[in-house]
Amino acid sequence: MIVGIPKEIKNNENRVSMTPAGVRELVKRGHTVYVQQTAGENSGFPDAEYERAGAHILPTIEEVYAIAEMIVKVKEPIEPEYKLVRRRQLVFTYFHFACDRTLTEAMLQSGATCLAYETVVDKQGTLPLLIPMSEVAGRMSVQEGARFLEKPQGGKGILLGGVPGVKPAKVLVLGGGVVGTEAALMAAGLGADVTVCDISLPRLRHLTEFMPKNVKTMFSSAYNIEQELPTTDLVIGAVLIPGAKAPHLITREMLGMMKKGSVMVDVAIDQGGCFETSHPTTHAEPVYEVDGIIHYCVANIPGAVPFTSTLALTNATLPYALRLADKGWQQACAEDPGLKLGLNVVDGKVTFPGVAEAFGMELHTL
Repeated sequence: MIVGIPKEIKNNENRVSMTPAGVRELVKRGHTVYVQQTAGENSGFPDAEYERAGAHILPTIEEVYAIAEMIVKVKEPIEPEYKLVRRRQLVFTYFHFACDRTLTEAMLQSGATCLAYETVVDKQGTLPLLIPMSEVAGRMSVQEGARFLEKPQGGKGILLGGVPGVKPAKVLVLGGGVVGTEAALMAAGLGADVTVCDISLPRLRHLTEFMPKNVKTMFSSAYNIEQELPTTDLVIGAVLIPGAKAPHLITREMLGMMKKGSVMVDVAIDQGGCFETSHPTTHAEPVYEVDGIIHYCVANIPGAVPFTSTLALTNATLPYALRLADKGWQQACAEDPGLKLGLNVVDGKVTFPGVAEAFGMELHTL
């Protein structure tokens, strides 16, 4: 198969979809790999490393899309790329269709096969291609939240862990999945007073068993969240409904319960955000203020640490990319029902329930 790795063009997206080591594995199996010039540079992988791994370097993104049977990316195609995606071309990347109607309609019109990292499921029922970036995003959410709590950044001027004689900051984590767990562990490690909310009692019991003593768990309800907000300094939104739009757990009205200079980090922004007042931001302009509350809603948080993120992403995606290249998507998905769940759009039709439901579109079964 001919595999194409274009350079990411989303704002401040420094990751690349595959390391030279990943390229070498594809080439060893007889596949041809084309990498756009400087695609890996911002992740610490120069063109020369890809050439040594057996890749061919192409100067433009147009050439990569034109020649590849399978495009492997990090983030969803954005408007300049829509016209480059071809009918029956396989695009393997994070799509998050349910919060972007324009993208969905563009991919439907393209006639491409869109296989989304975020809805692939493994035999254990987990999301293996979402987990590594969720781990990075969860840890970074606290790092960024702590930064914007600083007074020069517009925050309250609170040190997350406090000091002897001064109480630590209070952190509320909404969602006890991978992002929430990593965020809670990071915040706890810095010495914060952490509360994790979730609607799953089994999950809360599990978290209680291994979390440090400065982490508490709480059943997630509007009432309980409202009780916490007046004394919370940093809120991490870590809610995920795979392939569907995230629910709004904090409304505009609820912001009035918080103290000015508090920070909210919406890691669920890829799926529409779990705060009513959220809208996507970029690493260039990461925050904005609503009613005195700082909102951090960067849609590609792991892009700020591309070396770590690219290695972690390739570790997870490469086995699937190899199967798709070796067998073609039809056979690979027929043999692996979990991989088949990654098919969101195929040949102009919506094939994933969460996407069809989000936009009231017809759902087609494969």
